[in-house]
Amino acid sequence: MSASSSSTAQKTAPATNNLEPFWMPFSANRQFKKNPRMFVAAKDMHYTTDDGRKVLDATAGLWCCNLGHASPKVVSAVQKQVQELDYAPAFQMGHPKVFEL
Repeated sequence: MSASSSSTAQKTAPATNNLEPFWMPFSANRQFKKNPRMFVAAKDMHYTTDDGRKVLDATAGLWCCNLGHASPKVVSAVQKQVQELDYAPAFQMGHPKVFEL
């Protein structure tokens, strides 16, 4: 493992007591909290774990990342939209982009 991935893992590794308030649906929570498995990054078709291993995203983020993670086209489109309007409430107001979908 490289020094940079090691430092990333150290920064993102959770303390055991930080896991208690978080419930993960469809997970064996007690087992997870005893031996947490953490993804700390993603690029293209792979996640990176906190110990630097690459893991194939075989579920495509449960069907929402079929272009891969950090796709330059998606990153560019999101960045452009966030610069224009990052959020607008849907309570008695709207914005044009939502109607384009």
